[in-house]
Amino acid sequence: MATPDKSAFLSGIIEGFYGQPWSPAERLELFDRMVAWGLNTYFYCPKDDWKNRAIWREPYSAAELEALASMVRACATRGIHFVYGLSPGLDIRYSHDDDRQRLIARFEQMLGIGCAHFALLFDDIPDRMEAAELAWFGSLASAQCQVANVVHRWVHERQPAARFLFCPTPYCGRMAERQLGGEGYLETLGRELAPAIDILWTGPEIISREITLDHIQALTRRLRRPPLIWDNLHANDYDGHRFFCGPYSGRPLALKSAVRGILTNPNCELALNFVAFRTLAAFVHAQDSWDPRAAYLAALDEWLPQFATAGAPLSREDVVLLGDCYYLPFEDGAGANSLYVGLRRLLSQPPAQWGPEAAEVHRQVVRLRDVCARLADLRARPLFYAIWRRTWELREEMDLLDRYLTLQRRGPEANQACASDFHLPDTYRGGLVARLQRLLVQQPNGTFLPAPPSPDPLLS
Repeated sequence: MATPDKSAFLSGIIEGFYGQPWSPAERLELFDRMVAWGLNTYFYCPKDDWKNRAIWREPYSAAELEALASMVRACATRGIHFVYGLSPGLDIRYSHDDDRQRLIARFEQMLGIGCAHFALLFDDIPDRMEAAELAWFGSLASAQCQVANVVHRWVHERQPAARFLFCPTPYCGRMAERQLGGEGYLETLGRELAPAIDILWTGPEIISREITLDHIQALTRRLRRPPLIWDNLHANDYDGHRFFCGPYSGRPLALKSAVRGILTNPNCELALNFVAFRTLAAFVHAQDSWDPRAAYLAALDEWLPQFATAGAPLSREDVVLLGDCYYLPFEDGAGANSLYVGLRRLLSQPPAQWGPEAAEVHRQVVRLRDVCARLADLRARPLFYAIWRRTWELREEMDLLDRYLTLQRRGPEANQACASDFHLPDTYRGGLVARLQRLLVQQPNGTFLPAPPSPDPLLS
């Protein structure tokens, strides 16, 4: 049996998030950018394609299949690998031949429209099996390996050059340490999964601050093959208040020689991913050194025309400051961090002790508030629709801080109580979720403790 060329390093984009899938027009725009930037793989597995996950046994209709076929053709004409992923793990019966045949039937549909590369995904599922199936296979890992090997063999008999991907149930280091999927899960994959199958991995965590060479080398020994990175660094489907437009970082250039590829699962909103994709592409093609901040600034320069407005233009410095406020999950950009530190310092001191720094901090607060307000005039409306809820929240915070700083700088004769008609109780930072978030306070070590008691009118 012929095997795929493992020298082909896969680099590109996963549409695999929870939320509304991208539109056909957005995907075509993405494919063109991928070609321009030298990314070679588009991996289709959105959680909200119900026939990809929730009702995976149902075949695609003719109309659905034609929509997929148009994507496959669009990738093929651009030289992009189209990978189709199927997620049967919520309710698959591993020992039932009927379910195996349904998996094959789905891949047969996709082969029929020209799809050449496939994936079976067993992520985000219960790591339990029926007692009879557990007795039959011995472990969840063995059951998944047997099913994957059967489907892989069938695919390669018809498409010898296919890349075949597999997402394990424990797909990061922390999950493996907690023995999700059972003891020895990864070692079983290494022994029993066909060697030609690529195994997806997110790093030490689901969203990994760093992915080190040591981590990957240790994993490679357990899997008996280098992993293929599924990177959630820029994913935002777990936090509707944030998006991430910082650079690809926390990964050494040497990582590229230790894995079979790097694919990123990004922000749900395609319009917010310019920097994420551009810096990943730059990382993939970098040779001798990698400076994430320099790559970020270079990508923002390319993105800047999308911030043209109907009114006063946003400057490069405005866009850099805005991007710094939505940088990466574990860090703010330099401008946002400087602003936060300055505010913390001021608010920890009596206003009488504020020095010249106060005026500069206040100026930055007003500037950021106005930048957020001017986003309403963006000519690129898809970008505005993707960004406005997050930046409106930031604008409100900047407006409140502006009011507070203005009041305090008037001196001791001013009324020191800060109030605002735009930030009324129960409307601003209100709602059940906001109240629930105040019940448990996360400690520096990541654990949670109850918040100190405070008056609550609902309890009186």
